[in-house]
Amino acid sequence: MSETNRIEYKLELTKDLHLEKEVVAFLNYKEGGVVYIGIDKHGVAQGVSDLDANMLKIKDKLKTNILPSCLGLFDVAMVVVDHKNIIKVTVASGSEKPYYLKKYGMSEKGCYFRSGTTSEPMSQKMIDELYAKRTRNSIGKIKATYQELAFEQLKIYYQAKGITLNRQFAKNLELLTETGGYNYVAYLMADTNNTSLKVAKYKGLTRAQLIENADYGYESLIKAVKQTLDKIDIENKASTTITAKERDELRPWSPIALREAILNAFVHNDYTTEVPPKIEIFDDRIEITSTGGLPNGLSKEEFFEGYSVPRNKEIMRIFKDLGLVEQLGSGVPRILENYSKDCFKFSDNFLRMTLPNAHYQKVLVTEQVTEQVTEQVTEQVTEQVEQLIKIIKNEHSSTELMSLVGLKHRPTFLYNYLQPAIESGLVALTIPDKPKSSKQKYRLTQKGKTVKKQ
Repeated sequence: MSETNRIEYKLELTKDLHLEKEVVAFLNYKEGGVVYIGIDKHGVAQGVSDLDANMLKIKDKLKTNILPSCLGLFDVAMVVVDHKNIIKVTVASGSEKPYYLKKYGMSEKGCYFRSGTTSEPMSQKMIDELYAKRTRNSIGKIKATYQELAFEQLKIYYQAKGITLNRQFAKNLELLTETGGYNYVAYLMADTNNTSLKVAKYKGLTRAQLIENADYGYESLIKAVKQTLDKIDIENKASTTITAKERDELRPWSPIALREAILNAFVHNDYTTEVPPKIEIFDDRIEITSTGGLPNGLSKEEFFEGYSVPRNKEIMRIFKDLGLVEQLGSGVPRILENYSKDCFKFSDNFLRMTLPNAHYQKVLVTEQVTEQVTEQVTEQVTEQVEQLIKIIKNEHSSTELMSLVGLKHRPTFLYNYLQPAIESGLVALTIPDKPKSSKQKYRLTQKGKTVKKQ
């Protein structure tokens, strides 16, 4: 793999390596990028020795030598390439462009941008234009109206991760404005605030009948988020179906995708509107709505491909410290492993994720057995399952079936077509003892053939 506009290779971390220059260029680039250390210019992995020490050096360099602060905008991790340990530095596009080298200031010698596979110095005109557009209403710059704040809850969560917050924690976590007062990030992280997070549950498919309205708020955002995740985990309990051969457990929603959707909503919400994310549970779906729409400079295509432009880099940094989020840009791709792009709805002011309830879409089967051992089956099938059993003629692989029903998104096919058909006894595996066999195919059962005739 060769270098691209988003990928840079460096053989080793030396005194002569201007890593900060490459990171500044990616911070100023609309799509961010990745720097691999331990790979030569030809794309061949050579490896890195003393990984831990080098990773600490990188974090310190980026923290100390770049302005505005890029904390929360980069991630340093170890990856294995061709059996060699490599350092991967993932950089998100920043919202406070232009970023520059602290040593040289906001000048042509300090500001860089990505041009093809190289990092080029900016002209003074480019610097001035970016500075004019710089975001000025971020929650890191807004002074909290209430300054008597306490952070015992935040300190407890950090301590649980083995990190003790010292007297300089407010400065280190960027909880202060330029004038030294607490900013709006500090207000959200404080033990007491006026932010109320609600998880509403309705009976049916509309908002007509509210049956539960859990309120997690007026406390540290971290505590409220953890309570919200615990509540959703209870709502996402598995139902168990016992068949002749095995015990199947199916949750209404993919736990990984649901968690990522909720955390994305909290991290990227536009808190300058003072409207927190909202979670609503219906019989057939869960809706997760955040305020703010797409961040400036990020297209829908880039959003789905996992490019990250954190709206609240200070919150992102704290969430990463506490292990709530892992890697920059990993949330949306994880959601798309289980759900289609159609689950996302964008507007100028909001972003809503709607995840369908797998239980609601399951096929309902009623069996009646007469005294003459005659079986009469009444089937209530979804349109997707009906479409599937209509096209099955003999034995087909899952790839063939996806093609026949006109689908390319495998999780949608599995959750909405194949899995419900198998669970209801309409479709059977040709190799039931090895469900993941590469030679696995699917055929109609006698019950399936009966329903197809009907």
